[in-house]
Amino acid sequence: MAEEIAEQQADITGLLLQYVQAPLVGASYIRGVLPVPAPAAAVRVVTGEADACAPERLTAYEVPLRVNGDTLTAYDVIGVLRTLHTGTRVHPAAHVGSVMGMPLVQVDPASVEGAPPTREDNALTILRTLTRPFTEEQPDPRLRGFLFLERDWLRLYVDGQDTPRVTAADVRPSGAVTALLAALPSLITEEERRTPHGADPHCSSSVDLTGW
Repeated sequence: MAEEIAEQQADITGLLLQYVQAPLVGASYIRGVLPVPAPAAAVRVVTGEADACAPERLTAYEVPLRVNGDTLTAYDVIGVLRTLHTGTRVHPAAHVGSVMGMPLVQVDPASVEGAPPTREDNALTILRTLTRPFTEEQPDPRLRGFLFLERDWLRLYVDGQDTPRVTAADVRPSGAVTALLAALPSLITEEERRTPHGADPHCSSSVDLTGW
């Protein structure tokens, strides 16, 4: 069950990446996807304006991955988020909490009618399928989520064969990206780099690669 949840979180993360550069709806962009630790079957999607990094400018939405016995797809999650970001919506106080300094909204997909896919969504599905066909082979390390912490500070939530529990790897997008990606699989396994997760409940440990 835990691996099935991990695969769903990774799949949703991959399909939400486009909304880092393009708006999800209006002026709202995806600023993070947080893998809720098992056994909870959920994912937390962080939204805000295009350049938002400060917690007070972000909102995290926790969406369960199963509703009434049905499994939600990434497209279902996108539809729910678009509905939540359209018009004015007041969330019951009992459904609002906090995580990592951000407001956390517990979403009940059964009570939210998800917006249908746009023509652009369907076009992207066609193009992505032709250029990146589905494969059962998982990348190693596998991206389970991410979060923009500052303008030049990106947290990657990854796991892999040698790191089965989620590791948070902090990197700088302005750095030597090609070299970092090549070295990342080995860097996250080096015990001397690993520290306890601290205030981040979405990982078991963290690795600071911002100076690498």
